Amino acid sequence: MEKSNFDIRLKNHYKLYVLLKDKLIFESELQKNGIKYYYDIDEQPFIDSGIRYFLLDSDRKTVDRILISNSIIATIESLPITDYKDNKKMMKIFLLIALIIIAIILFIDLF
Repeated sequence: MEKSNFDIRLKNHYKLYVLLKDKLIFESELQKNGIKYYYDIDEQPFIDSGIRYFLLDSDRKTVDRILISNSIIATIESLPITDYKDNKKMMKIFLLIALIIIAIILFIDLF
């Protein structure tokens, strides 16, 4: 669908960055609501801050409702935000691994 809606870039639009993990849900909801969108992942050198979508200004309220109802984390171009829930999970895993390594070292040191 994204290639057929390239003309969105020529109209009044805004850019929205959606995290890769939310891509499928976001696109399916856009299609259910009949919202035209464009994205070209080839133009983005890095997608760690999200996939850039071009959406019409006239669809902004519907897109906002989709984001809120599906708990999708999205940002505009000037305000990058990361998913803090994912960062919190990674920190827990890192802490657990560090504690295991320290416990192994102490166990080896005792014997």
